[in-house]
Amino acid sequence: MERRQFSGAMQGKNLRYLKEPSGETGPRVRVGFVLLEHFSLPAFTQALDALITANLLRPGLFSTQTFGLTAGEVISDLGLVIRPDQRLEAAGLNELELLVVCGGYRTALKSDEAFNHLLKTAAQQGVGLAGLWNGAWFLGRAGLLEGYRCAIHPEHRAALAEVSKAAQVTSEPFVIDRDRLTASSPSGAIQMALAWIKSLHDKALVEGVEDILAFEESRYRRIKPAEKVSVSAPLREVLKLMDANLEEPLELEQLAVYAGRSRRQLERLFKEQLGTTPQRYYMELRITEARRLLQHTELSQVDVLVACGFVSPSHFSKCYSAYFGYRPSREKRLVK
Repeated sequence: MERRQFSGAMQGKNLRYLKEPSGETGPRVRVGFVLLEHFSLPAFTQALDALITANLLRPGLFSTQTFGLTAGEVISDLGLVIRPDQRLEAAGLNELELLVVCGGYRTALKSDEAFNHLLKTAAQQGVGLAGLWNGAWFLGRAGLLEGYRCAIHPEHRAALAEVSKAAQVTSEPFVIDRDRLTASSPSGAIQMALAWIKSLHDKALVEGVEDILAFEESRYRRIKPAEKVSVSAPLREVLKLMDANLEEPLELEQLAVYAGRSRRQLERLFKEQLGTTPQRYYMELRITEARRLLQHTELSQVDVLVACGFVSPSHFSKCYSAYFGYRPSREKRLVK
């Protein structure tokens, strides 16, 4: 039996449980991180985490490497000593698709001609360039932000505007302008990384990464779909009703009455905004919650199927197998 595919609204949340055919992800994207002295460790790890997590969902998408300006160790802003994989040299630049300059609050705004030359060489070879925290200053100092919009930590906006007068320095947390990516903070770094991943792949992958990284929320309790999906007010109310009525699912006519819409209008809202039908969305919501309960609670399979509104063990097993490719009895229990 061919496995059913989740609709867009639920695909990202379930992506890590769906074994996709191999060989469809395309070539591996190689990313290098230049760790400057006193670089922001949180900004670096936020960006790195997004890439590594994407690899958990679709193995082999990204490879990462760290560089130093010398062969020695680098001290992060938190005082942790990091030894980069290798020294940044021109010979290895053509092996990268993106080079990320990792700065920090105490990273000195000084750049020698050797570093400027390496950055210019990377740009000439078609390597995308990124800057975290005050990393954009080094790109600007090398003359690589002329005509670009960019983001930098507020403390360093004036300094960047001084060395790169033709750059448009913004107050945004992150900016992606063609082949330049810049972020002003750790939260901006992960937003930047996610937006870049989405531009290379698809929305479902980014939603899957977000679901994993929202650890406090997603592992122990559900993130309500109505809060994660951008929809109109009437449809949002319907999604909340569905979410609150899993054990005894409401009929479509009941949902339409609560939303003040006709059945046909409600079906049109789902089709236009979520790309699916109300019935399919409701089923996927229930099956997703069933998977969460099986993994993260000690509830029996019977208790789970009742809690998620399935009429019988055979119906539950059939639906579960259709989406995940295996019976609910084979689901891995993650409770300790």
